[in-house]
Amino acid sequence: MKKTFRGAAASILAVAIAQSAIAQDMITEIGEAEGQLRIVAWPGYIERGETDAKFDWVTGFEQATGCEVLVQTANTSDEMVALMNEGGFDLVTASGDASLRMIAGNRVQPVNIDLIPSWNTIDDRLKQAPWHYVDGTHYGVPYMWGPNVLMYSTEVFPEAPTSWSVVFEPQNLPDGQPNQGRVQAYDGPIHIADAALYLMTHQPELGIESPYELNQEQYNAALDLLRQQRQLVSRYWHDAFIQIDDFQNEGMAASGSWPFMVNLLQAAEAPVASTIPQEGVTGWADTTMMHSEADNPNCAYMWMEHTLSSNLMSDLSVWFGANPAVPEACTDGRGMQTAEGCTRNGFDDFERVRFWQTPVTRCESQEQCVPYYRWVSDYIGVIGGR
Repeated sequence: MKKTFRGAAASILAVAIAQSAIAQDMITEIGEAEGQLRIVAWPGYIERGETDAKFDWVTGFEQATGCEVLVQTANTSDEMVALMNEGGFDLVTASGDASLRMIAGNRVQPVNIDLIPSWNTIDDRLKQAPWHYVDGTHYGVPYMWGPNVLMYSTEVFPEAPTSWSVVFEPQNLPDGQPNQGRVQAYDGPIHIADAALYLMTHQPELGIESPYELNQEQYNAALDLLRQQRQLVSRYWHDAFIQIDDFQNEGMAASGSWPFMVNLLQAAEAPVASTIPQEGVTGWADTTMMHSEADNPNCAYMWMEHTLSSNLMSDLSVWFGANPAVPEACTDGRGMQTAEGCTRNGFDDFERVRFWQTPVTRCESQEQCVPYYRWVSDYIGVIGGR
C-alpha cells in the first residue's frame, strides 16, 4: 500500500512541476505571535469545551500564546480544498485525498520540522507518510488517524454485521425488515473507494489491487454497485451531527461513519455500536498543513507544536475515537486515553487500513486509472440517480 501512495505522490508532483508550481520557502525561526490563527478542520477536531467541558485544547493555547483560534469546519475533503483555494486560512487538518492535491496546487507550504520540538515523539509510521512527505520535503505535521467504521443499530443487529453488504446489497436485516430506506452512505466522491474495497472481496475477478486505482472496467463495476446502493440509501450524509440525529430519531439501521459519531451517540446512550467488517475499511490519516500564503505563520507553528502535546493527543483520541500521532498519548496517563482505548480504536491495525488518497491517471497497479475529476462528476450523477 505504501508503494501505491508513493506512486500517487510522484504522479501528482509531476503535474505540479509541469505547471511550474513553486512552493514557498520554509521559515527558519518563529517570531512574535500575530494574535490570530484561522484553521479549516474536520468537525470535532478542535474543541474549546463548548460541546463538552472536559474536552478543551484551545483555551489554554490562546492564553499561553495570545493567538485567538478561529475554526471553519468542513465536512468533506473537497470542501477543505475549496476553502484553502479561496485563501484566508493559516492551517488545515487535511486527509490524504486532499493533501496531495494541495501540495500539487501550491496551496500549502513546506514545514520546517526543526521548529517543532516535539517532532521526535511522532509515530514512526507517520513521520514520512507519503500523503504529506513528498520528494524529501515535509508538508505538514501528523495529527490523527483512524478507520471509516460500519456503525449499526444494536436494536436491529443483536450481533455485529460481518460484511458491508448490509449497506450495499438489498436484503432483510436481522429484525426482519428490509434495509431499503434505513441505510446511509457518505456524500463524497471518495466513497467510490468503499465500493471498490467491497468488490475486492466479492468480485476478485476484477483484479482490483487498490480501491484508489481503478481502470475503466473496475470503475464501472464500482459505479454499478453504487447505483444499486442508491436504491437503498435514505440520505447521503456529510454533516456529522445530522447523521447523529438520523440514528437517534429516523430509524437508521447502518451506515459508514466515523468513530466520532459513534462516541457521541453512545455517550447519549443511543443503541449503536460499530465494527470493522471482513472486507476491511478505508480510513484517514490527517495532517496539519500550513497555507502557502498564511497570514499568521508564527501562531501556526505554535499550534502545530501544541497539537503534539501528549494530553491533547490523548483527549482528542478519546473524543474522536481515533488514534494519536504520538504513541505515548495512549499510555503515559497525561490525558484520558489508555492503551486499551487505542487498541479499540485500531492502533494495531494501521497496515489493514486503506487510507484515503487522491486517485490519479498514472498509477502503480496498472497502466492507467480513472482520475479524481471523473470520480467527482460521476458520483454526483450516482447521487442524482443517473
